[in-house]
Amino acid sequence: MSMTDPVADMLTRIRNALRAAHEIVNIPSSTLKINLANVLKAEGYIKNLRIISDGQHRYIRLFLKFDKNGVPVIEGLKRISKPSCRVYAGYDKIPEVLNGYGVNIVSTSKGIMTDREARKQKVGGEILCAVW
Repeated sequence: MSMTDPVADMLTRIRNALRAAHEIVNIPSSTLKINLANVLKAEGYIKNLRIISDGQHRYIRLFLKFDKNGVPVIEGLKRISKPSCRVYAGYDKIPEVLNGYGVNIVSTSKGIMTDREARKQKVGGEILCAVW
């Protein structure tokens, strides 16, 4: 199975795990995905992450977050920029997600960060996904 869009795969795995009320999801590891997971953690969308290995493969283990009623903290994940259609924006053109209620995760020259952080640092880049 060839992986044409690892970020979309990661978002789908998280979405499926949340729908099935799993507290842990393993995702094949890559630097991009680790950085993405770190932003999710910093923004409070996931509890924690660990890099685990089974000998051949490295995985990112995400510990998903639910409120006291068992409702997932992440309501939605949407892939914005796709391999077939990349979406770039200058820092002043990065759209808000649900009037600032969610975040766009942007891949910039200064690393992967939220839309707020990108505006603050005045860097644009590729809008990877939206989380709310």
